[in-house]
Amino acid sequence: MTTTRQGDMLYRRTDSGEQLGAGEELGEVEPPAGRGAADGQVAPPGPPAGAAVVVGSFAMDRGQWFGRHRHEHHQLAWARRGVLAVRATGNTWVLPPSMALWIPAGTPHATGAAGPALFRSLYFLPDRCPVDWSAPTVVGVSPLLRELISYLSDGTLDPAPRERAEAVVLDQLRPVSVATVQAPMPRDPRARRVAEALRTDPSDGRTLAEWGPRVGASGRTLARAFVADTGMPYGQWRTRIRLQAAMPLLAGGATVAAVAARVGYASPSAFVAAFRRAVGVPPGAYFAP
Repeated sequence: MTTTRQGDMLYRRTDSGEQLGAGEELGEVEPPAGRGAADGQVAPPGPPAGAAVVVGSFAMDRGQWFGRHRHEHHQLAWARRGVLAVRATGNTWVLPPSMALWIPAGTPHATGAAGPALFRSLYFLPDRCPVDWSAPTVVGVSPLLRELISYLSDGTLDPAPRERAEAVVLDQLRPVSVATVQAPMPRDPRARRVAEALRTDPSDGRTLAEWGPRVGASGRTLARAFVADTGMPYGQWRTRIRLQAAMPLLAGGATVAAVAARVGYASPSAFVAAFRRAVGVPPGAYFAP
C-alpha cells in the first residue's frame, strides 16, 4: 500500500487498487508512490478545531489524473481555475468553475484536469452534514459559494465565524439539471478496437461496415457488440465520445465552430443540437460563468 501527498491532500491507496467498472478505463497518471496506507482511502487535510467542513487545494497539470480512490467524507469537487473531470459510477463529468460535483462518502472515483487547473475540494463530516444525496450530484457554484469556499480555506478562522460560513455553504448546495455524458467502453475486443480509435480521433466518420475488415468482424457483429456491451447503438455511443472530447475544448475557450469541426460535426448547429440533446442545455449555458 502507498501514501502520497499532493498539495494539501494526502492520497492513500492499496498497491493492488480496485477493479474498474465498465467505461472507467482511466489511463491516469497515478499519484507518486510513498509509504503507509489505508484501504484505497484519501484523507483530507487535518481539520481546524470544531470544523465540519475542510477545504483541500492543489494544482493539477494538463492531463493529470489521480486514480480511483474514495473518501470517508462527503466531497464537493470543484476547480477554481481550469476544468475538472470526474469519473465515477460509470459516468464522466466535465466541470467548469461554474459547477461542482457532490461525491458521497465511500464512492470510488477518479479526478483529472483537462488543462492546468486549481482543484479545490470541500470535505464534509457525514455525521454533521444534513445533505443526504446518495449518488454523485452536480451543483451550481454561485459567486457566493465560490467566495465561501475561499473563506473556509483560511485555517485561522475562529470557530464561531467558521460555523456560520459552513451553514451558508450547506444552504448554497443546490443541484442543477444537467446530464452526464456516459460512453462506456465495449468489452468485445473487436468493438473495443473501434472504440479506442474513436477516443483517439472522435472525428473519424467511418461506419461499422467500414471498420469491420480492419478489426476482423462484420458491421452487424460490431453493431450487436456495441449494444450488448454499452447499452446503446454505435451512433449514439459515437456522439457521446465526441461530446466528451468537445467539453475540455469548449471549457478552454475554443469556439463552437472550431470544436464542432474538431470532433467530427459538419456544422456548428448540428453539434449544438447534439450537445443539447445529450446534456440538457446548449454549450453556452453549460459553460457560462
